[in-house]
Amino acid sequence: MRVIIAGGGTGGHIFPAIAIANALKEQQPGIEILFVGAKGKMEMEKVPQAGYKIVGLDIAGLNRSSLIKNIGLPFKLVKSFFQVKNIFKSFKPDAVIGVGGYSSFPVLRYAQAKGIHSFIHESNSFAGKSNILLGKKASKVFTGTDGMEKFFPASKIMVTGNPVRSVIARSAVTREEGLQFFGLSPQQKTVLVVGGSLGAKTINETIDKHLDELLQSGLQVIWQTGKPYAATAKARVQGKTGVWANDFITDMQFAYAAADIIVARAGAMTVAEICVVQKPALFVPYPYAAEDHQTANAKALVDKGAAIMVKDNEAIEKAVPMLIALAGDEARQLEMKAQLARLAITDADSKIAKTVLTVTVT
Repeated sequence: MRVIIAGGGTGGHIFPAIAIANALKEQQPGIEILFVGAKGKMEMEKVPQAGYKIVGLDIAGLNRSSLIKNIGLPFKLVKSFFQVKNIFKSFKPDAVIGVGGYSSFPVLRYAQAKGIHSFIHESNSFAGKSNILLGKKASKVFTGTDGMEKFFPASKIMVTGNPVRSVIARSAVTREEGLQFFGLSPQQKTVLVVGGSLGAKTINETIDKHLDELLQSGLQVIWQTGKPYAATAKARVQGKTGVWANDFITDMQFAYAAADIIVARAGAMTVAEICVVQKPALFVPYPYAAEDHQTANAKALVDKGAAIMVKDNEAIEKAVPMLIALAGDEARQLEMKAQLARLAITDADSKIAKTVLTVTVT
């Protein structure tokens, strides 16, 4: 059996895609999997690192800030369809799975035109426009949350939750091993700061401004900055102890094991991982996400007492005092962990793989 997995752009699309691929291989060892991504995007690096082959398309998304940059867009879209046609001709897929991102649209559109089984994974509580369009003809639509009937035909929806990387979902890394990995002390509480795979400007500026305050309160920090802020952060932490800073964390299982509290955006995959690792979190939702879905993602946890949240425009002043207060409140941390445990889903990748295999074979 041959399966194409299409999409990417951010870790929130790429890592679930890899988790699905691994589950497919586990359930059908002889399966052939090919990834299709967008040239120049993160998937072109991360997918081969996970041991899979990837082909890049010449495609880009709509640039909302500069209309002039969209002049070449129709040509790129047409070119990508020809590239997809050639990929299908040589690979001959039995099924196609789209995980979101520029490259998933032409791949799934072509599969549907050819009557090949197509599957969508929609991680967010608000579906993207491409997925809504593709959902009408998809064999199945896997969703991270319920209540998605407003976007997709009810008969096609299967609520699976969001696939969490097995290295995180099945991690046996201890807190001590995690702290040792980052060169930090087991005697202090640790704050893990993550702004998603590309970093988060507001979160970075907040940590930068209040770093001394955090360290003086007895906390230590693992700070994942994203590439744009990496040089600034590294200069800021120069000569300081109790803080580790870098643009990206490849081995997130060590970071989650080391963390006592997490500061993060509220993308669907980040939320899913935090539920699985059961670490108290302060969410700073990205305010410009479509339909403000990150606030909805965070609120779902906040309303259950599983996390706390601060608005992006209030984070620089309020986030660090909230963090320090939470770090000193053991009872609240325990309550959050108990609530997170109830929300954790660890088998979404297996459910998706099983359904893809069953539907495609029958």
